[in-house]
Amino acid sequence: MAFFMGIDVSTTATKALLIDPDGRVVGVASSEYSYETPRPMWTEQHPHLWWQATVASIRQVLAESGVNPADVQGVGLTGQMHGLVLLDEKGQVLRPAILWNDQRTAAECDEIRARLGKERLIRITGNDALTGFTAPKILWVRNNEPEIYARARHILLPKDYIRYRLTGEYAIDKADGAGTILFDLKTRDWSREVLEALAIDPFWLPPTFEGPEITGRITAEAAAETGLKAGTPVMAGGGDQSAQAVGVGAVEPGVVALTLGTSGVVFASTQEPFIEPEGRLHAFCHAVPGRWHLMGVMLSAGGSLRWYRDTVAPGTDFDTLLAPAATVPPGSEGLLYLPYLTGERTPYPDPLARGAFVGLTVRHSLAHMTRAVLEGVAFGLRDSFELMKAVGLAEITQVRASGGGARSPLWRQILADVLGVELVTVNTTEGAAYGAALLAATGAGAFGSVVEACSAVIRITGSTVPGPATEVYQRAYPTYRSLYPALRPVFYTIAQFVV
Repeated sequence: MAFFMGIDVSTTATKALLIDPDGRVVGVASSEYSYETPRPMWTEQHPHLWWQATVASIRQVLAESGVNPADVQGVGLTGQMHGLVLLDEKGQVLRPAILWNDQRTAAECDEIRARLGKERLIRITGNDALTGFTAPKILWVRNNEPEIYARARHILLPKDYIRYRLTGEYAIDKADGAGTILFDLKTRDWSREVLEALAIDPFWLPPTFEGPEITGRITAEAAAETGLKAGTPVMAGGGDQSAQAVGVGAVEPGVVALTLGTSGVVFASTQEPFIEPEGRLHAFCHAVPGRWHLMGVMLSAGGSLRWYRDTVAPGTDFDTLLAPAATVPPGSEGLLYLPYLTGERTPYPDPLARGAFVGLTVRHSLAHMTRAVLEGVAFGLRDSFELMKAVGLAEITQVRASGGGARSPLWRQILADVLGVELVTVNTTEGAAYGAALLAATGAGAFGSVVEACSAVIRITGSTVPGPATEVYQRAYPTYRSLYPALRPVFYTIAQFVV
């Protein structure tokens, strides 16, 4: 029997997952690691940690599943996006990788806008220059570590370093490539204009591939380390968000993936590139060949609920915390919550945005505040949907919810009511790693296309439809939208007093 492997190189662990031709998960293994914060707002990770974890996870999943390595017909890769890996001419790592959540590059973002013009940058790449993206990190190394930059010959992203260690090949998928903001979104390849404007050598960048395409094969050296068979094909895969979308079947227009984890992600597949003119939505290539996606990101979604629980009711499990909130009327009797605990990206790319409860009275209880947190996150996610509609996205017919927060029936109902659309759950729960495995299976010929693969193995397991509270939330949403503009001057004043 044939099996297919997905490898997910995340910020905190690397997961290896095996599926059979029917899409059933036959084994999962994960190996954890940490990252470093050498200065405030900096985050770095050494690539050797990813490789050690990859080797350990592959060996574990093969051993525990009993799958013969010769039966693994393809490997798909996914992982944390935007991180910068610099290699020298011999393929040796020059410095720890600068991660997606590193905030050191504000000056370089301004430099990129100055070199290209913000409007032109967005028109080409689909995105504004943000500190999380790869291009500003490259400029930061050039500006601050010229001796390292002078030795650089290869630029990779985290999962693509693992590809290099597995196959000896330099390659990247088009979804992750678009996330560097060095891509021409429409042509689905590196932008000569952007590279010339930023004076980045195009020969440092790897060739780009569609998600299911073969990018190389397991070398004898990698086979000896991992236990995989030499010659096993390794497919391009996709950045974690596009692979996550494949993993829940959000590959057709009208079907949107909503991931409710620490952050909240709204992901919409499109058949042509859509660009939000101010860059408030991310526009990237999809891991599905010839398709793109729009993405809104909320930084503190499930993170808002965790912070709230840990602050006001430490030690309480989430089910116990949420149960009384179900007795509170929709709208929390006039209490609103603004979820910007760690700044925000969509719809306000503002690191100084802050969280707030607005409308507190002596009538409001812990249950009111709990429900207000759930509602505030739902309102914040709706902002992404509204922006998507504004740029011309076709009607949204279904939202596929995943992540820890989506396990709450109350939160799912609030989301369905606030968004005014059906919210469904699916049978797949392994996210990006599962999507990477489906991309591998497609590339190996088990399915005719990624869409066919998703249709064959992903099934709806539950549905939540909008209820009577929808009308209440329709009236409350404009008031929620008014909070950030009203409080923004306060947030910026407060920032002056934070040492």
